[in-house]
Amino acid sequence: MLRRGLDALYVASAGLAALSLLSIFLVMMAQVALRELDRQFPAADDISAYLCVSTTFFALAHTFRRGELIRVGLFIETLGPKARRLVEIFALTLATAGVAYCVFWTMDDVLFSYEIEDVAQGALAVPLWIPKLAMPLGAGILLIAVLDELVTVLRGNRPNYVLAAEERAARGDFSAEV
Repeated sequence: MLRRGLDALYVASAGLAALSLLSIFLVMMAQVALRELDRQFPAADDISAYLCVSTTFFALAHTFRRGELIRVGLFIETLGPKARRLVEIFALTLATAGVAYCVFWTMDDVLFSYEIEDVAQGALAVPLWIPKLAMPLGAGILLIAVLDELVTVLRGNRPNYVLAAEERAARGDFSAEV
């Protein structure tokens, strides 16, 4: 049940990223259409920027689990199973610390923006803590995914990002390896 919940969380996060990307497209198309009518969409750039951040951060966990984030595998792939497991544990522990650091400071930034009532200076006066919230939420979901993989490796299993990469390679799909 926990496994299904975590997988649903990663897919939901990817869905939010996809929705953000679709929203960028819709904002851009609205901007083009309004330009043809000699009108402007004054906040289009701001909204697109906020959505870009949202797209990036919400896509992290799902991308990580699918083995599509940038990894340097040349060294680790030459190791035997025992040494590889130790290096994976080390790398995932280091990743956990780095992502936790990111979650902490992005959340601190959100709280600070909320406390000082920071508002965007553009055409759309939006409280900045709202679009900034995508950063700690997306990074928090990535943190859960990294911890999930760390527990998987500690239990003696192979990480999902390795299995996903091997599955793609078996199908002859090397697009994520470029």
